[in-house]
Amino acid sequence: MGRAIVEDALRADAEVTLFGRGKTGTDLFPQLTRLIGDRDTGDYAALHDGTWDAVVDVSGYVPRHVAQSMDALRDRVGRYLFISSHAVYQRTSVGPGSDEDAPRRPVVRDTEELDDDTYGPLKVACEDDVVARYGSRATIVRPGKVAGPHDPSDMFTYWVRRASRGGPVALPADPKQPVQIIDSRDLARLVVRLLIDERSGAFNAVGPAEPTTLGALIETCARVAGTEVEIVPVSPDVVPPLFPLVRTNWPTQQRSSARARAAGMPATPLEVTAADVLAWDRERGEPPLRNGFSPMEERALLAQQGR
Repeated sequence: MGRAIVEDALRADAEVTLFGRGKTGTDLFPQLTRLIGDRDTGDYAALHDGTWDAVVDVSGYVPRHVAQSMDALRDRVGRYLFISSHAVYQRTSVGPGSDEDAPRRPVVRDTEELDDDTYGPLKVACEDDVVARYGSRATIVRPGKVAGPHDPSDMFTYWVRRASRGGPVALPADPKQPVQIIDSRDLARLVVRLLIDERSGAFNAVGPAEPTTLGALIETCARVAGTEVEIVPVSPDVVPPLFPLVRTNWPTQQRSSARARAAGMPATPLEVTAADVLAWDRERGEPPLRNGFSPMEERALLAQQGR
């Protein structure tokens, strides 16, 4: 998402400064000022001089990261926009259409180990610290699953690539499961728009605009690729947790994006996102994916179903 945010900010004629370790993406945006530091070691020396209208924090996972960056920037930054997560929300007693006022999970501050139990509560702590420090100059964006070209997570790319091969597709879930993804470019446009408009508060960044299901998403990916698929449900017991886009708690995939839409978040059609990811994946040579079934694993599962 950082790459997409930079590209959108440049289209808006913003002056952009990059802060990172200088280990990846070093060939990107050679015209921009690049400051080198490391959140893990607490190296923020490069931020001790200069002023900025806004900062976009895309990599704050634990309170120490966020506190140290705010200590380094102090009041030399106008607005602090923190990229949070839907993992901040409580997982129970949540109905379809929940908005940004839904209850959050209890804060965790006594660990920096990120796992399914701590990731969301640590993000809650980060959110609270940003709001406590910057008040009305704080903005919180809570993305759902982000998809688009250059996505390293494989979560959407897996289905795009699998559907492009056509034929029987093993799905370890109910095809009617709701699913929400947000195109990285829509997320970027929201972030830049919120900064330009100086909006405070929290915003759910979810898409697509029209509700969809996991089965319909796979069929959309196939249609874009010009293939035909047959979805074959298989037991979810045979897959690890967080299989690409598979979620058992359906209301967490039915959150409201009304506030973000009203603030200017666009809605790229799912077909466009799928087509662009397919083109990018093919251009990079379709390297092995870390998530989802391998072709051999899927063939074995389909064989058990007589397919």
